[in-house]
Amino acid sequence: MRILAFDTATPATAVALLDTATEASWEGRDDPPPGARPRHTTTLLALVAAQLAAAGTGWDAIDRIAVGVGPGTFTGLRIGVATAQALARTRGIPLVGVSTLHSLALGAARDATAAEDAVLAVIDARRGEVFAAGWSLSDVQDPTAEPLLPPCAVPVDALAKTLRQQGRGWVAVGDGSVAFRTALEPSGARIPKDDSKRNRVSAIEHCRLARGLSPEPPDGVRPAYLRLPDAEINLGATGQP
Repeated sequence: MRILAFDTATPATAVALLDTATEASWEGRDDPPPGARPRHTTTLLALVAAQLAAAGTGWDAIDRIAVGVGPGTFTGLRIGVATAQALARTRGIPLVGVSTLHSLALGAARDATAAEDAVLAVIDARRGEVFAAGWSLSDVQDPTAEPLLPPCAVPVDALAKTLRQQGRGWVAVGDGSVAFRTALEPSGARIPKDDSKRNRVSAIEHCRLARGLSPEPPDGVRPAYLRLPDAEINLGATGQP
């Protein structure tokens, strides 16, 4: 099976192609400089075309499309999911939605130490909050496994308290882990170095999870926002209708 996957939940645009029969893979990404706006609209389809070209294949050889459904930025998720839906419809390719948090956690599991029995994915949600979810090491490779910590949008201090209460050996990854290292490390979580590739969303991990998921109708794949868009939060804060 050849799976094409991409993710636009974070500022990065990540695209990958995996041949599950041979484990051959191709991956490309765009990471805007700190403070720069995401470039999902201009880079996503170009990165898709580049991976198909690198693999020497065309759309007729793609058996499944996988898209990261977040949580993450409102605009980024809309771009990624809408693009995946359009490609699935026009090309007649089965589509699956993959949790961006689960994908991050799966990548982290590959670097877990003997002292760690759980993986935590943390994405910076701004406003002092994070999107987070955690799985046991024994379950994280199963795309249908129940998480130890279900996906949530929480203040950083609340997440740190939860980790302390669970008392597990956590390895935590993602830009949220990096941004709030000083709050999360005292809770017992180990966080890789800031520049570790484990802190970046990898579409290859989307591919690996997608092969164990059942395709859905394109309209059935929806973003997992977990909270209101920032624009609506701002309106509520100002008391405007």
